[in-house]
Amino acid sequence: MTPPPPDHSTPSLDTPAGRQRSAAARAALAVCAALAFAGFFALGTWQVERRAWKLDLIARVEQRVHAAPADAPGRERWPQVNAADDEYRRVRLAGTFLHDKETLVQASTRLGAGFWVLTPLRAADGSIVLVNRGFVPPDAQGRSARAATEPQGETTVTGLLRITEPHGGFLRKNEPAAQRWFSRDVQAIAAAHGLGNVAPYFVDSDAAPSSSSAAPAWPAGGLTVIAFPNSHLVYAITWYGLALMVLGAAGYAWREGHRRRNGENAANAQASARPDAHRD
Repeated sequence: MTPPPPDHSTPSLDTPAGRQRSAAARAALAVCAALAFAGFFALGTWQVERRAWKLDLIARVEQRVHAAPADAPGRERWPQVNAADDEYRRVRLAGTFLHDKETLVQASTRLGAGFWVLTPLRAADGSIVLVNRGFVPPDAQGRSARAATEPQGETTVTGLLRITEPHGGFLRKNEPAAQRWFSRDVQAIAAAHGLGNVAPYFVDSDAAPSSSSAAPAWPAGGLTVIAFPNSHLVYAITWYGLALMVLGAAGYAWREGHRRRNGENAANAQASARPDAHRD
């Protein structure tokens, strides 16, 4: 029986074409490994930079929170108010509360679920700042249940400056027409009550002085939660670890390929040295 002719459609690694194809494959894998390593390393470096930024932010906020209160930004400064420079700054402001225009915003606090009471405070110059007077449970959401604690006349408020929270809460949009609020959206709340000349921020009021009365004084202030998730170090280690894994895998593949090529070269050299390899 005549053996079938050899199949030359796929070049052997022993031929020049096969070696060229193998070299091209190795080059492509090397490029992919280099890109993956560079990407993972860049992500790790970015997380290191984010961690430094976050630690600096935490330090600045801690300094603001424990500083003596300063006057709240006036109208001339409203356009410059921003989260990076002003949020959680301790401020002081004076004016008269407009209790008939208060807004209840759904809240979840360490005291349970309920509402924030946001009340406009009108200053002597006519400007208005929304003040988050504190938390009330559902059974105290009506003004009649806490009328005795409503400040009357000229009032001084101290607290933390907060930046407006537009677009509603998580997966829940504010419904101004129905007076259902899930975030402290200053502009929308002001528009719903027909208020003008309103500051672009609100103030979380400090807790009121403790009272000897057995009945709780609603609303309860001083419940601002200041927490900044800081997992950047874990993320950086993860990305750098993946970069090292790519580097290790590339090194292992290179060593294995180098060892295999050396073995093939040695085998070819031995085959060429056999006596029958030179017979005519």
